[in-house]
Amino acid sequence: MVKKAKGKGGFDGDGYNKNVSRQVTNETWKFKKSFKHHKNSDSQTPVIRYHYFVDPSWKNEIFLCYEFVNGYGNPFRKQVEPETAKYFAEIANLFESQGLDVEEQSVICGNALEEARGKELELATDYIISHTLQTLLEGCDVDNLCSFLRGCANVFPAIAMDRSGSHVAESALKSLAMHVQDTEAYTIIEETLRMMCKVFVVNPIDLMCNCYGSHVLRSLLCFCKGVPLDSSEFHGAKASKILAERLNFKVSQMDGNDSQHLEQGFPNLLKFLVSGMVNCTREDIKTLQVDQYSSLVLQTALKLLAGDDQELLQIIPVLLGCNKQNLVEGRSIDIISAGEIVELMKETAFSHLMEVILEVAPESLYNEMFTKLFKNSLFELSSDYCGNFVVQALISHARTKDQMELIWEELGLKFGDLLGMRRPGVIASLITACQRLQTHEYKCCEALATAVGSKNETSKCIVPRILFLDSYFSYEDKSSWNWTGGVKMHVMGSLILQAIFKFQSEWIQPYILSITSMEAEHVLEAAKDARGAHVIEAFLASDASTKQKRRLVVKLRGHFVELAMNPSGSFTVERCFNAGSLSLREAIASELLAVRTELSKTKQGPHLLRKLDIDRYANKPDQWRSKQASKHSAYNDFYVAFGSCESKLPTKNKFLSDASIDISEPEELNTRKEIDSSLTSTSMLDDTSVEKKEKRKKRKRDVGSEDAVDSKKVMENAVKNFLSSGTLDKKRRGASKHKLQI
Repeated sequence: MVKKAKGKGGFDGDGYNKNVSRQVTNETWKFKKSFKHHKNSDSQTPVIRYHYFVDPSWKNEIFLCYEFVNGYGNPFRKQVEPETAKYFAEIANLFESQGLDVEEQSVICGNALEEARGKELELATDYIISHTLQTLLEGCDVDNLCSFLRGCANVFPAIAMDRSGSHVAESALKSLAMHVQDTEAYTIIEETLRMMCKVFVVNPIDLMCNCYGSHVLRSLLCFCKGVPLDSSEFHGAKASKILAERLNFKVSQMDGNDSQHLEQGFPNLLKFLVSGMVNCTREDIKTLQVDQYSSLVLQTALKLLAGDDQELLQIIPVLLGCNKQNLVEGRSIDIISAGEIVELMKETAFSHLMEVILEVAPESLYNEMFTKLFKNSLFELSSDYCGNFVVQALISHARTKDQMELIWEELGLKFGDLLGMRRPGVIASLITACQRLQTHEYKCCEALATAVGSKNETSKCIVPRILFLDSYFSYEDKSSWNWTGGVKMHVMGSLILQAIFKFQSEWIQPYILSITSMEAEHVLEAAKDARGAHVIEAFLASDASTKQKRRLVVKLRGHFVELAMNPSGSFTVERCFNAGSLSLREAIASELLAVRTELSKTKQGPHLLRKLDIDRYANKPDQWRSKQASKHSAYNDFYVAFGSCESKLPTKNKFLSDASIDISEPEELNTRKEIDSSLTSTSMLDDTSVEKKEKRKKRKRDVGSEDAVDSKKVMENAVKNFLSSGTLDKKRRGASKHKLQI
């Protein structure tokens, strides 16, 4: 490729410019660099021979053409011929004029790609012409597109590993994906992909370990599977989303290959490509295990194969570095190599790969890994910066109570040590897994309380210390630690408390006592902090008694306006309103009425004003009080007939939501919504209707006079009275869809 020479003789690399030092000797630059992924890496220093020349088409400026002499880097990049460069410059100007219709554009694209035949590598790796080539690939028909890809199949890996060429490769794959639904084009696309895959598997190591080639290869894997090429689900999910899936244990879109956007793919080519990538020597596997870019490729491949147990049972042991001859179920992992694998989990790249392996591993292989790799090593790995994330993945995907028992034996008494080493994620995963498998719940609550306090201290300090985990555990004299004002509350501390408040109230009494005993100014500060606000909301949605909840809500009296003006605080105001008594509800409504105009101009204001029915309170306060009393009465009547939802249904582990996922209401609040919806729909017709008031009184008499023997009839009447006239309003304001609970 041709590069413009920089003022100080600099070299603008294409992905090979990490940790480079250069020495100039006559006409040769020597680049000293560690190529960890190169098969022939030795003491030999990669040598680059450079050539200066003058190109008249670029106003006599000096350019640099370079070549990796001894086998490193991309193949030799030839200078694009002046006539060819001029031709593609004219094509670029033609497209910029925007005077072409679709048919003319397709013809020009086809002709231009025909002109590129045999010169694909030079054109794709040229910084200027590569942009024009991308436009051509996006605008041509499927025949010309496949012809171009078949023509450059042998050099496609070199194109993919180039900084400019990788964009051309991505554009070609995206354009090809747009035609895959065309049944007539399916065969030609499949043949084109097959030719490309055969080239890739010849020497996949360099491609996988290259920062640009890795991304192109991941896109190709997604294409073969039939998922969007730019899907973050498979290219590498955000840390917040991974945390959401673990602590919620919500089913990932990849589980069972159940992607929402699954299109027609090429499953046989996917298996061929993946098996070709992992069909390497043991030395190559060691390279792939520790390289960050190859790790991303392998993670994508495993996610795309999720649910295909037969294929995973063959691939995962190879990635773990196990002997290929022992790939028999139950004997996949060699005990001798177990120690090496545990040490690898402390490496950044392999730890990420291991997390995905634990996520997609078939149950039999997961059980074997649990026994041979993790047993008696959990605390050692939990103490490591990278290894603790692997332990979190292991715990989050634990299958049985017996496995949780083994995990508890190694980590149950180590909560204090883990928090002291800044490893709260392990504890959060452990608490969530105990909830999911319904085991060791009380022990979790007790162990956490012990870790942040002592027997000589009261329970009042528990919640504040968890809210400020880093501050507390970095304090030398922990017994004299006090509330840290003006500091953001701890993310994982907030998540841990949210999980704790989903346990039964009899198990979390120390936490309930602690949060209700907080000073009023501390409660306000927590409510104004997004992380603290989520803890308060979790407590108000918990199984704690109404009296205990109102004890906390009262401390925010006089500050509801301040909270309502804050987007995250408005959720807290709504929860406080639902948990409050009639007098407390009126106090909240009175505060918001004073700023109704200002509040209505905010994003969250209209929803909150409508939810609390502030307009009715302003115009007809007596009617508003009557309606609130009716809601309260109907809510109590519902529980007379049905009992507490929390006592009948298992607690759902809705711990954390991703930014793109709706936040589900607790079961109790759903019940309240049903009642509110029913009452609202009827009261809108005639709020002062004597007939409807009589019906309400009759409902109360009917429910109260039924015998236990006729409980079924009571339920039927309650359903008709409370739910028939309204439906559950599942929509929450748009802002809630983007509210990440951290």
